[in-house]
Amino acid sequence: MYQETSFNQPDFPDFHLPFGGKLNPENRWVILRELIPWQEVEHQYKQKFSSLGPKALKAQVAFGALIIKERLNISDREAVAQISENPYLQYFLGFREFLDQLPFDSSSFVHFRKRFNEEMIMSINENLCLNDDEENKDDDGDSRELSCSKEEPKAETTETVQQNQGKLLMDATCIPADITYPTDMKLLNDCREKTELIIDKLYAESGLKTKPRTYRKTARKNFLNFIKNKNPKQSFRRASTRKQLCYLRRNLSHIDRLQQKVTLSPLENQLYKKLVVINEIYRQQKDLYDRKSTRISDRIVSLSQPHVRPIVRGKSGKKYEFGAKISISVVDGFTFLDRLSWDAYNESEDLPHQVEAYKRRFGQYPESVHADQIYRNRSNIAYCKERGIRLSGKPLGRPPKDKELLKEVQLQTRQDEADRVAVEGKFGQAKRRFTLARILKRLSNTAQSTIALVFFIMNLEQKLSLRACYCFYQRITMLFQELQNRETAC
Repeated sequence: MYQETSFNQPDFPDFHLPFGGKLNPENRWVILRELIPWQEVEHQYKQKFSSLGPKALKAQVAFGALIIKERLNISDREAVAQISENPYLQYFLGFREFLDQLPFDSSSFVHFRKRFNEEMIMSINENLCLNDDEENKDDDGDSRELSCSKEEPKAETTETVQQNQGKLLMDATCIPADITYPTDMKLLNDCREKTELIIDKLYAESGLKTKPRTYRKTARKNFLNFIKNKNPKQSFRRASTRKQLCYLRRNLSHIDRLQQKVTLSPLENQLYKKLVVINEIYRQQKDLYDRKSTRISDRIVSLSQPHVRPIVRGKSGKKYEFGAKISISVVDGFTFLDRLSWDAYNESEDLPHQVEAYKRRFGQYPESVHADQIYRNRSNIAYCKERGIRLSGKPLGRPPKDKELLKEVQLQTRQDEADRVAVEGKFGQAKRRFTLARILKRLSNTAQSTIALVFFIMNLEQKLSLRACYCFYQRITMLFQELQNRETAC
């Protein structure tokens, strides 16, 4: 049932504010502000500046703005608009009072991402995960086990030996970059068009009467004839590639001759960098054409993002992915970014490094390591055996003949697979809930900082949920005590 009412929009001065000019202490942004180690953020941020120059924005404003942008999964402009409209976001950034204006320009996000690099965010992330909150302490002052907080290792003596504790989950994935699916013909065409633009700029400054021939119309026509063919034959493919290589070689020779008369100073920094990349792309594509091969080391697949490399994944529907490859470890629901590389690598090599990082963080080796089959090679098994660590998965060799022992091994293997699901869930959370499904940042350093920041925000969410559980536990305990007091009084 719907009861129709008269539509009387109240005037703006009469609009009622329910919070009465005071912020709600239970708001999520108020709680998040208390969880972040701002002292560590300030310490890391101030090292990026000197004593000279204009005054920069505070570290809390810069780092908090990045958190707001990634946590809400919005654009830079929308993030600035949200901050100017929401008093809770301004309190989160450390403002003393509500300001009904833009606190900074949206272009400042680029500088924020450059200043908070991957290493800084990883250090702040460890400070967040390894320190207990004062709110998570009970009445006796003892810290409750609600997170992977670091325990003080007991001093080892000749009589006692420190035992391995905890579970270490690890896995690797690819973070796709925002590029079109690369083909050799498309890459050569982009390079040719960019060299034509460079020739136009240099010719305008050279004072020559005759402009160098580039045959751009013919080259464009040849390119369109190729891409319109859905299933080109190998001979037609090689012929089209040879033509584009010839066009590109001619343009590069024209640029070399124009450079002798006019330096490359008329070119912007971005265009000059692309010229360097174009020369490398031509070398790689010419080498592939001469060898009749499809493989080459450090292959460039994007002119605008030359740091991106193809990553062989071997998954259904996605044989290759183009972006950064990362290795993470998960402990008690908290995620640590252990490695980030734009080049392909074998993730099984990271197991010793991740295990040693666990010992550095928590003071002892893990009791068990949970990883997929690629990590179970002989070197990793021997490494874990020497340190008393159980590596998950099916043991090597023949299965035991004893039925009871075989059943125990099968149950343990099944339980290990169930425990390892958590690390896959972290990848799903990062790619579905946050922005790691496709990185829109074009610079390698800003993309790396964004990837590290997403895992930091995921740990913030974990802290927030743990605090909510603790508050619920306190309320239930208080209610139970009240019921006991009433029963004793009766």
